[in-house]
Amino acid sequence: DSSVALQAQEEIIEMKDVFSVKLKRRRFAGQKKGGTLLGITIFKCLNKGENKLTDCAVHLNNLSEDHCQSWFRHLKEILNGFQNRPKSLKVFVNPSSHKREAAHIYYEKVAPLFKLADIKTDVTVTEYEGHALSVLKECELQAFDGVVCVGGDGSVSEVAHGLLLRAQIDAGKDTDCVSKPVRAPVPLGVIPAGTTNILAHTLYGIKHAVTATLHIVMGHIQAVDVCTFSTPSKLLRFGFSAMFGFGARTLALAEKHRWMPSSQRKDFAFIKTLADLKPEECELSFLPLQIPQEDCHEKDRKKKERTKKGSKDQWQKIQGHFLNVSIMAIPCLCSMAPRGLAPNTRLNNGSMALIVVQNTSRTEFIKHLKRYTGVENQFNFPFVETYTVQEVKVQPRHKSGPDAKENMCLNAASAEGNYPWNIDGDLMKEASEVHVRVHPQLMDLYGLNTDDLESSQATCNCI
Repeated sequence: DSSVALQAQEEIIEMKDVFSVKLKRRRFAGQKKGGTLLGITIFKCLNKGENKLTDCAVHLNNLSEDHCQSWFRHLKEILNGFQNRPKSLKVFVNPSSHKREAAHIYYEKVAPLFKLADIKTDVTVTEYEGHALSVLKECELQAFDGVVCVGGDGSVSEVAHGLLLRAQIDAGKDTDCVSKPVRAPVPLGVIPAGTTNILAHTLYGIKHAVTATLHIVMGHIQAVDVCTFSTPSKLLRFGFSAMFGFGARTLALAEKHRWMPSSQRKDFAFIKTLADLKPEECELSFLPLQIPQEDCHEKDRKKKERTKKGSKDQWQKIQGHFLNVSIMAIPCLCSMAPRGLAPNTRLNNGSMALIVVQNTSRTEFIKHLKRYTGVENQFNFPFVETYTVQEVKVQPRHKSGPDAKENMCLNAASAEGNYPWNIDGDLMKEASEVHVRVHPQLMDLYGLNTDDLESSQATCNCI
């Protein structure tokens, strides 16, 4: 318009941000094919900040069939050249996760984006615990570019375990004794639909189904360390993190009250376990990770000097009464711990964080827990010790004598010799020693490294 001095705005779209291109036509109501050609539409991934992604459509108008077809073919060729982008996915949906919203999240938010990106999907809606594991053992994984799980931490843990177990079976490995496991054959995508969603928060920095979906569609791949959890006789699980003591007993109590709504069940279990706070007597053996002296902080250096005795492969031992023991190969971010349960570790640095909370008063323990929700160092207490390790062995000590009867009332599982473990949100009970090993970059996940995420300023109510 000559009467208004407006300059045309130029927008640059990089093809690495584009995930789909479609011919745009005008169709009448009910018409599914044909229609008047209007041009092409480019769909791109847009970063909205605070780690959130969304999809955006850019319309290019041209009424020429030849021009549009030429552009369409050329752009499709470019998109097909991105190697990490999946074209076929095996999808598991856990309809029982959290508020039973996983199916709604998948069909309303995730599936339309997969369809838009021309990704073929084979969907299994799980019907019972272990369903995904049994399917993964039998399905033709070579037909898929990746596996996606829509659910909470327990569901994701089962699928990750199933993927790695299948890899060992295909490689002819003994699945009872896995000292050097082979990598998972395809990447795993995580769509958050649970309560805590630790793995999704750690990968994406946010609980947002569309963001998670777009990371999968765009083929953002992140290599991740994985742990094996074993007894002296068998492999228990592949996983990313575990808790023994308070964290495990809280989960065990919550599982006994499955009839309660999810959030109420977890709040009840937390408060009840805190009220009955008791330490577990056990022996911890660990193999420290050797950190170059110049990279050590003063506190870490003194601890290292205190535990190191000769050979770098020498195991260290500590015995005592511990309120909680955490072993984590990933930072474990969540809304209740925006800095992470183990903020000093990374997704793929080949190490685990061993966090030991010794016996202390309930008041001091609560102070320690509260710090996870803020920015203060949650480990800056005299009763908390942290180590960077490669392997850990946890050997519970069975109580005997006058305390045994009291222990039976407070913790029936321990009294029976079956100690609860919280492995990635799944409850497991074991009587014997549990050996945890970290295996560097054992599988690929769709997502970004935590170091690349924008710093989270999220806050939440104190516990």
